Amino acid sequence: MGVLRQLRLRAERQAKLLRCLRKSASLRTIQNRTDLIRPRDALVFTTLRNELVRLPYFLDYYRAQGVRQFLIVDNGSTDGSAEYLAQQRDVSLWTTSASYKAAGYGVDWLNHLLWLYGAGHWVLVVDVDEFFVYPFCDTRPLQALTDWLESQGRRSFGAMLLDMYPKGPVTAQPYVSGQNPFEIARWFDAGNYTIRRNPEYHNLWIQGGVRQRVVMAHDPGKAPALNKIPLVLWTRKYAFKSSTHMILPRGLNRVYDQGGGELASGVLLHAKFLDTIVAKAQEELQRGQHYARSREYRAYEDTLARNQDLWCEWSTEYINWRQLEILGLMSKGDWA
Repeated sequence: MGVLRQLRLRAERQAKLLRCLRKSASLRTIQNRTDLIRPRDALVFTTLRNELVRLPYFLDYYRAQGVRQFLIVDNGSTDGSAEYLAQQRDVSLWTTSASYKAAGYGVDWLNHLLWLYGAGHWVLVVDVDEFFVYPFCDTRPLQALTDWLESQGRRSFGAMLLDMYPKGPVTAQPYVSGQNPFEIARWFDAGNYTIRRNPEYHNLWIQGGVRQRVVMAHDPGKAPALNKIPLVLWTRKYAFKSSTHMILPRGLNRVYDQGGGELASGVLLHAKFLDTIVAKAQEELQRGQHYARSREYRAYEDTLARNQDLWCEWSTEYINWRQLEILGLMSKGDWA
């Protein structure tokens, strides 16, 4: 049975790689600066649509961590995102007007770029509203983390998605391009999380936080997954299966210790709940390109259009990564 399962998972991975090759036919190169990539460079991969207001801070945040190049797929932006990105000296840009949903919600496009350019590099696959926090990130660059992970024989690194939100209605504090979003979205839920193990792919399935507490309160079992594996030492044999929630081969999904100890892990601060989310939800509902017929965006519109306050008396104000470790949301493990 074990051999049959291994063969099936291998076939599934190979099918994902073939699929991403087919879907890559829709990608059009706007600016390819990958010849500037050096052997030890950390790379960011992302796909986006109409995120111009977020891009300046997103790029600067990861540049400060030591990222050398961004490989980005723009899915038909109309707000100037593609034009802005094409002018950045450390961005390689592809565009497509093809269906985001039909491309596995963008995963097929990124798997293809990872196959072409990611091999041999530590790659960070994130959305433009996700900000990677890792142990000692306030004093050590990303390469310090990846060097240590390699010394430990680790090829993947887990991070829980932590939904951040403001105090008061999200529309009450307008976000300005280039601003640190966590000047506004400074709060998070510290303890209302459930964890279960996926026996098939060996990843943990984490749910909870403000999206389960408020946005999906009517159906909490369908709250979004918060488990992610955003940082991987890539080879051409790898493929993301479902966003960065799961990856093949499945051994890469074991990013948390199962023997009672702790493996080093991080957090992705999720800056979704800014005033821009109301218009974004309306746009995505019209497009119908998201998972489960845009169920999550429908819940955003229903909740946030009423100016509901996501903050509650148990909300916790963000300080730094050490606070998150004390709360058990991430760990430095044995990295000293």
